[in-house]
Amino acid sequence: AVVSTQSTGGDIGVNGCWAKETPHIDQMAADGMLFMDFYTANPLCSPSRAALMSGRLPIRNGFYSTNAHARNAYTPQVMVGGIHEYEQLLPELLKDAGYKSKIIGKWHLGHRDQYLPLRHGFDEFFGSGNCHFGPYNDVNQPNIPVYKNDKMVGRYYTNFTIVKGTGESNISQIFLEEGLSFIESQVKAETPFFLYWTPDATHGPTYASPMFHNKSIRGRYGDAVMEMDYCVGRILDTLRQLQVDQDTFVFFTSDNGAATYSKIQGGDNGPFLCGKETTYEGGMREPGIAWWPGTIKPGQITHQLGTIMDLFTTSLSIAGIKPPSDRIIDGIDLTPTLIAGNIQDRPVWYYRGDEMMAVRVGAYKAHYWLWTEFKGKKQPETYFSFCQGQLVPNVTVHDQVNHTTDPVVFNINRDPGEKYPLGQHSAEYKAAMKVISPIVAEHKATLIKGEPSLNYCDNAVMNWAPAGCGDLNYCLPIPPSKPKLCYWDH
Repeated sequence: AVVSTQSTGGDIGVNGCWAKETPHIDQMAADGMLFMDFYTANPLCSPSRAALMSGRLPIRNGFYSTNAHARNAYTPQVMVGGIHEYEQLLPELLKDAGYKSKIIGKWHLGHRDQYLPLRHGFDEFFGSGNCHFGPYNDVNQPNIPVYKNDKMVGRYYTNFTIVKGTGESNISQIFLEEGLSFIESQVKAETPFFLYWTPDATHGPTYASPMFHNKSIRGRYGDAVMEMDYCVGRILDTLRQLQVDQDTFVFFTSDNGAATYSKIQGGDNGPFLCGKETTYEGGMREPGIAWWPGTIKPGQITHQLGTIMDLFTTSLSIAGIKPPSDRIIDGIDLTPTLIAGNIQDRPVWYYRGDEMMAVRVGAYKAHYWLWTEFKGKKQPETYFSFCQGQLVPNVTVHDQVNHTTDPVVFNINRDPGEKYPLGQHSAEYKAAMKVISPIVAEHKATLIKGEPSLNYCDNAVMNWAPAGCGDLNYCLPIPPSKPKLCYWDH
């Protein structure tokens, strides 16, 4: 699985990006299947990655907060919690079938020792528990460690250079070589493998290596996208060269929509409304490209509703493993779609923190809550940082608006930008809600929420002294523990 960070369909040529700077990903789609209706499980990074690894909505696996209503939460380095031990993650289950697993890049399911990848089924790890934020002074806040397996081998900025002013860094190339080396070693050993390659160069502060620096007509963010595209191409070429391409399923997607508030360092959500942090289409609708030569016919386009959680169930199916039967799994098996083009009916849930904001069933999306962002002190009434340049009256809103008794409904196939709500007295609205209402009622009646993991923060749990810091003489003093409820703006 190749999972990028807040890069979206609007960044990819095959999805309509005007710059046409992703030839390798575009060719991947031409050689495989393009999902036009593919979704993440949350409009923020950590919960969506927890959903991918567990096959379960964040509200079930605990990757949410109850500190305030409908708030997005993630795992900054002050986060006390992480993925629950009782969650059965994809690499743990694949191990039963003899698979060797490696994650390269951003983990984001908790950075404390008990939450790191090797404690949850991965055999190898090269990357970080957090995003590459910084640089920090290592006094008020430590720089983020980079791990090789269970020990840090340096920190971002101090050991793994990112020139923040220019956006230059070789980290994506390091991640690429780690990935190619892993593939080559597993093929040589004739061992089945799972590679979770998840670079974060497209997350601000964006960066690219010298070979891509200042190459994109879209600026620094475009440089990062071009390098990601190059890396995807190298991975697929290596599979072909090793003659295992017909035995390998590869999927490309992203963890959330483009960060419109990052402006020129953010991506392009194409025709969709708003972006990251929101449950409009721009926050959760992602690129989805499946590649499996010899099994997936080339040039396929599907309107199957897919989610990042489906990669959990589909991967298990390909490996001949049944998903856990003692819990609800939200991901569906996409192999009937991949192989035969079948379409399966299923809902897509849009959660923001502890609240179900919307659901899509077929062509129709019903918003039960509307909220874009709180209005800042100096923010004009008509401006939304999460929806740069977009304003839909009574849809993009500064206050949380409860529509549970009168959902706002769009025909997403006809109106992907969510500009024209259906009239509540129209026959189309009534027919849509006749189908949607019982699905929502059953979901709410049977929902068992996981214990929230993202409620508490503490400066003492930051990356002061990770495993391996002593080998580098790079351990920092740990301050006294003062846990408190985390504050989530949106």
